[in-house]
Amino acid sequence: MNQPATETADVVLIGAGVMSATLAVLLKELDPEAKVEIVEQLDGAASESSFAWNNAGTGHAALCELNYTPRNKDGSISIEKAVRINTAFEESKQFWSYLIEQGAIESARRFLNPVPHMSFVRGAKDVEFLRKRFEAMSAHPCFADMRYSESPEQIAEWAPLLMRGRKGDDPIAATRVDQGTDVDFGALTRQLLRHLDSLGGARVSYKQRVASLEREANGDWLLELDVDHGKRSRQLRARFVFVGAGGGALPLLQKSGIPEAQGYAGFPVSGQWLRCDDPKLVAQHKAKVYSQASVGAPPMSVPHLDTRVVDGRSSLLFGPFAGFTTKFLKTGSPLDLPLSVRADNLRPMLSVARDNFSLVKYLVGQVLQTPKQRIEALREFFPEASEEDWRLEIAGQRVQIIKRDAKRGGKLEFGTELVTAADGSLAALLGASPGASTAVSTMLQLIERCFPERYQSEDWQSRLGAIFTARAGQLAQDGKRLAEVRERTHRVLELTPQPAQA
Repeated sequence: MNQPATETADVVLIGAGVMSATLAVLLKELDPEAKVEIVEQLDGAASESSFAWNNAGTGHAALCELNYTPRNKDGSISIEKAVRINTAFEESKQFWSYLIEQGAIESARRFLNPVPHMSFVRGAKDVEFLRKRFEAMSAHPCFADMRYSESPEQIAEWAPLLMRGRKGDDPIAATRVDQGTDVDFGALTRQLLRHLDSLGGARVSYKQRVASLEREANGDWLLELDVDHGKRSRQLRARFVFVGAGGGALPLLQKSGIPEAQGYAGFPVSGQWLRCDDPKLVAQHKAKVYSQASVGAPPMSVPHLDTRVVDGRSSLLFGPFAGFTTKFLKTGSPLDLPLSVRADNLRPMLSVARDNFSLVKYLVGQVLQTPKQRIEALREFFPEASEEDWRLEIAGQRVQIIKRDAKRGGKLEFGTELVTAADGSLAALLGASPGASTAVSTMLQLIERCFPERYQSEDWQSRLGAIFTARAGQLAQDGKRLAEVRERTHRVLELTPQPAQA
């Protein structure tokens, strides 16, 4: 049988999640003539990390996540990371607003809903931390609307379920920002891909698994694809490849053979949630409430009680409860982790295993948890929670980054990291939170790195200026400009603040 002819594209993106969808639409805005193709091994879009029930749907803007504001050695609170994440989310909101104004995607209500963000702590030490955090953050324009209270009556007004039935006299405190959001990243991804499909020179191909990824002598990339579970094969040549396959990105990055991939490994962490769909309970809690992580717990396991809005219906979500599996994807193989071990990443992996015993102990404890223990954890937030109102929901896989470290041999990272080839012909995104919330900002960084000359050109800068009236760096420094941008995006995105519950 003759080998089918090799097809060509300017850009190939692996994985039909929110990252690839965002980058593909951005690139088509900058270069409408570019030939772009997304390939996805599953039979639909946003089926892994971007799927609504595989993530918490928090529009991460550092309003409630305490791990984004670490305490310095002198006791002060560092807000640099929080400002960076907050302004990155502002870039996402500008991009979505632009697409809505252009008629490229539908009303924001299909994927974005206003849900207040809260932090809630107990005990004198954590109350002191939250008070200092509030003082540091509220002094910055990004967080000027944040409110703080140690009053049980005020906290009960903000989030009734937190206080109902709560006993004891331990100090408590909470912060609240009305301008928080809940995001259905699956719905957003599907809207972006529908828009992409309507453009000339762009398509999304499903049930196509990347079997090999090789660089040719001229610098192009040749992809061998298994189509429809091996029923046929396909060759695809591209000048630029983006690996946006979530937990599956590391094996594909390793297939590429680029030197920049050496030393990277992955540590998979699975998750579970408790979910409640009872309309009476759901109506009594309209907020995303984050607290402190347990000792030894990864930041992605920070406990939170959330309002979720999926397909127009509100639910409550509590968790996440972590677990361990050797799969890199929810639909992956138990061999994913062992097959990712290489000579160049073995030492970093062993070093991380040696230095993170508390994390291993935590994961073992999570795996062995009983349903009763999960409900007891929920009652730390919602004292009157009843087991019969909640059911277990399996969350998505997260593959945390392990990378080389000169001092320790290897270190475990809990953020996201962009890995790019020296010539800019390939890029891969590794890691987890804040992930999808900052997809636009991350993809802009990718474009600047991988297309430096075109990025600086008058044409691309003019096109970017039409989408982003102010970039993250300017918003972090200019409170007046920030207010102007928010006024526009909140109007377009219908993000009117939600009143506190009485």
